[in-house]
Amino acid sequence: MILQPRPRGIDPMDATPRPLRRPASVVQLLRQVRSSLAYLKASGCTGFDCSAEGLATLARLGIPQRDMRTETVLPVDQGTPTETGVVETMPETLDAIRADLGECTRCPLSRGRSHIVFGEGDPRARLVFVGEGPGFEEDRCGHPFVGPAGQLLTKIIAAMKLSRETVYIANIVKCRPPGNRNPEPDEIRCCLPFLKRQLAAIGPQAICTLGGVAAQTLLESKTPISRLRGRFHEFMGIPLMPTFHPAFLLRNPNKKREVWEDVQKIMKTLTA
Repeated sequence: MILQPRPRGIDPMDATPRPLRRPASVVQLLRQVRSSLAYLKASGCTGFDCSAEGLATLARLGIPQRDMRTETVLPVDQGTPTETGVVETMPETLDAIRADLGECTRCPLSRGRSHIVFGEGDPRARLVFVGEGPGFEEDRCGHPFVGPAGQLLTKIIAAMKLSRETVYIANIVKCRPPGNRNPEPDEIRCCLPFLKRQLAAIGPQAICTLGGVAAQTLLESKTPISRLRGRFHEFMGIPLMPTFHPAFLLRNPNKKREVWEDVQKIMKTLTA
């Protein structure tokens, strides 16, 4: 059953003043709402079950339910009451997502890893870089993009007048595939929901995918990276710019100009 908009239950004869709370950033709020809805769509959600059974399921999950008689939200887990009595639940944090991931054994990649490479950077970053998976150096230390390709990425970030501390860096999969091969579909299927949750928690203004695997996975496309790059796409309601992987640039330095063109477009988006 698709949830249709319904009017708020306000009594026109009730003249009780209700204080209004102005959001710190309407644009940021709308961006988070759009990102959350896009995440639900990407996760396969096609509607909302408003039956009694469906509402009971939401209650068990700890999701606030609106009481249309009083226009309040029933506190079912945790949240902060506002002046109007509405309980606001906090968005999911990266720490909570990492705790949920745990010492993951959801796919065979866990058998040969040294460290899970969850991702790192600013939890409120305006820009998120997404690669395909950890390499040898990343698996050894547990940090993303620390080998030669990572050093080049650091230079690219610096050229954008940013730093690794002000962006967020993650991968499609969080464990190193054997021999640095591309991750298999089943491996991606296990890991991708966690990346989506990371992106929803961060709420960036833009995503930059590094290499064909990352771009094709998020865009659900088989189009080569050479044809995907150079223009913005959209993922979870967020502008996404595909570009070449830094490891590819180390082998093909003549492609650096094209990457610079891509990141300049990202820079314009961040300053818009």
